[in-house]
Amino acid sequence: MNKILKVVILALFVFIISTNSNISFAQSGESQSEREARLRAELAQVESEQVETEKILLNAQNQSASLQRDILILNTKIKVAQLNIKAKNLQIETLGKDINKKQDKINDLEGHIARGVETLGQIMRKTNEIDSLTFVEFILSSDNISEVFIDIDNFESMQDSLRSTFEKIRDDKSQTETEKSNLSKRKDQEIDAKIVIESEKKNIEINEKEKKGLLTISKGNEKSYERELALKKSKAAQIRAALFELAGGSKAIPFGDALKYAQQAQKATGIRPAFLLAIIKQESNLGANVGSCFVSDLTTGNGVGKNTGTSFEQVMKAPRDTAPFKTITLSLGRDWTQTPVSCPIGSTKYYVGRGFGGAMGPAQFIPSTWELFKGRIASSLGISLPDPWNPEHAFVASSLYLTDLGAYAGSYTGEIKAACKYFGSGGASCSYGKEVLVKATDIQKNMIDPLQGL
Repeated sequence: MNKILKVVILALFVFIISTNSNISFAQSGESQSEREARLRAELAQVESEQVETEKILLNAQNQSASLQRDILILNTKIKVAQLNIKAKNLQIETLGKDINKKQDKINDLEGHIARGVETLGQIMRKTNEIDSLTFVEFILSSDNISEVFIDIDNFESMQDSLRSTFEKIRDDKSQTETEKSNLSKRKDQEIDAKIVIESEKKNIEINEKEKKGLLTISKGNEKSYERELALKKSKAAQIRAALFELAGGSKAIPFGDALKYAQQAQKATGIRPAFLLAIIKQESNLGANVGSCFVSDLTTGNGVGKNTGTSFEQVMKAPRDTAPFKTITLSLGRDWTQTPVSCPIGSTKYYVGRGFGGAMGPAQFIPSTWELFKGRIASSLGISLPDPWNPEHAFVASSLYLTDLGAYAGSYTGEIKAACKYFGSGGASCSYGKEVLVKATDIQKNMIDPLQGL
């Protein structure tokens, strides 16, 4: 009996010592600290250069069009891209060390937990053995009566330590979850930095090619440049006039207007215009169910097809959405029976999944969600009554929602996760999100960039 207690106490003592030991991740003492300080200083210097170069670029873009100005703009864009690559490489270098440290810490914590669980199992098995003995058996198993009371004291002490061990394991588990969350964020930042580097490399190639063309022109005459500038202006005008399709039965608007609304939304939320426009465009491409139904019964939420008159169950969820839908339409002077909303997904009221329709306007907000956002939309635009069918209002609504879902400028991982949540699938990646980011790249390259400086 005495031997059992000694073994258990020793195991517990070893575990407590191991779990309370300091976790050190310094790899090379002072040199590691110096290295981190150097990286921070270099990054600060690069960021300072970026700010100054961006000022030069903005100043050049505000000048009147000329061959010299365009060459200066391209040179500055190339420098901005090079500095951005340098900054992201420094960030990746710093993140790499941090990621390794956090992974080591997680491994250490998980090791502590595993050892703690094993130790607790041993202790509990031994405790059950002790508990199964009657007091008489317990006394008779000892050679010396005085040892009985020592063992009892040791057993009570062990139970106190057992409670402390449980608490330590619980704390280690909580700390592990926190470290895993932090590690995930660092990995996302590393992915974002790598995506930016690849994008900037492509931008440098494009700008170098355009600069080479301008330098060739400069060796000829200004008339060649004037013809080139005229072609750019003509292309820009075509881009601005091109119709941008909207979801929710709204009429298409000129791309120039769509870009203006997206830029206004960017000022309010920070969401980059190309990403927001891609979301709106993706919503308009989802299919014939978008903006193709009318609600005919507010009590049941049932309705009909806008063009076919076909009866639909669950066009809108009642009363969650039908009640605010009536309020929204009446406040805007609309006839709710003739206001188009999305048709339900699926053919019956028992359809499993996203069975309800009822989404409104270009941003495809359901009425209950619009009610949650309308105050923020009004505040961002300086208006009193937001309209979900007004493209300008809808763009701000989408931008606010995407911000809430975790999207922010320059973050590939944030944007794709937000796009997946916007669609309703969630997760770190989905086909909808990937399609949105492909569209965003295309919109930036072929529609937004050609308008810069013109």
